[in-house]
Amino acid sequence: MERSLGRCAVGSPMRSIALQAAACRARSLALPLVTALAFAALCAAVPASAALYKWTDANGRVVYSDQPPPGDVKVDTIASPPPPANPNAVKEMANKEAEGKKQQADAADNAKKAAQTRADATKMAGTCKDARLELNSLAANQILLYRVNEKGEKVYIDDADRRRRRENLEIFMKGNCPRG
Repeated sequence: MERSLGRCAVGSPMRSIALQAAACRARSLALPLVTALAFAALCAAVPASAALYKWTDANGRVVYSDQPPPGDVKVDTIASPPPPANPNAVKEMANKEAEGKKQQADAADNAKKAAQTRADATKMAGTCKDARLELNSLAANQILLYRVNEKGEKVYIDDADRRRRRENLEIFMKGNCPRG
């Protein structure tokens, strides 16, 4: 006569069914209990591996190690100290802040230089435009050109002066103005 109580078979004539059922329940609870105890022991061993050991060796010297000593030696277990705070943290933070301010100052300087470069380019474009207009005027020989002197009188430009001014303008434009 054999009956089944879950995973345990009940059928021994010497034992009562109640005792056999109790034994079966105890066996089925033992496996999770053993597993839980093994897990707890493993968890407890992990912090212990971070411990320091202190003992006196055969020569009378005090030894500190993260490994337990070999043999039968009286050992003191010392909890490991917390990691030291970064002593340079304030200095590093100040350096980062100074570096950030320097980058901002450099960016402002670069923006200022870029604005000045654009202004210079705009001014040069206007100067080149004026030089082209004057060069065209000087090239038209049939037009009488003059300038006003310090007294406010008209002084007409002769052919030699016209040629010399054209040459100077062409040299200026060649070195400073884009073709176009």
